[in-house]
Amino acid sequence: MASYIEDALIQDEHILYTGRISLWPMWWLLLIGVLLLPAFGLGLIFLATAYIKYKTTELAITNKRVIAKFGFISRRTVEINISKVESIQVDQSVLGRIFDFGTLLIAGTGVSQAPILGISKPMEFRKAFMEAQDSAHAY
Repeated sequence: MASYIEDALIQDEHILYTGRISLWPMWWLLLIGVLLLPAFGLGLIFLATAYIKYKTTELAITNKRVIAKFGFISRRTVEINISKVESIQVDQSVLGRIFDFGTLLIAGTGVSQAPILGISKPMEFRKAFMEAQDSAHAY
């Protein structure tokens, strides 16, 4: 089964960087899931919710755009051409700094800010984006 991002690639487009969401923002789902596991397996609902959210979120930077896909049954996507991105901002709480997760706010021309919540290694994602944007402007 191909990923959404692989299916969304256009001609001459290739993936430069793939990001993931962090499990740290979902700690409460995991904790409740483990605590409620003895209660007739009720905890499995919380654990399954965290697993589905983790597995169905896709993040990538290609040589042409930034792509983020969220959701399993319902789907929300963010796709912004690299040349249209004006800024990429990283927001991290104290825990986010400690455990290396945060929120990316991508602002583009004609596009309101597109938040990508709970991303793992947000500074690495931002750096990969900046390098991709520099490479795109070089051509």
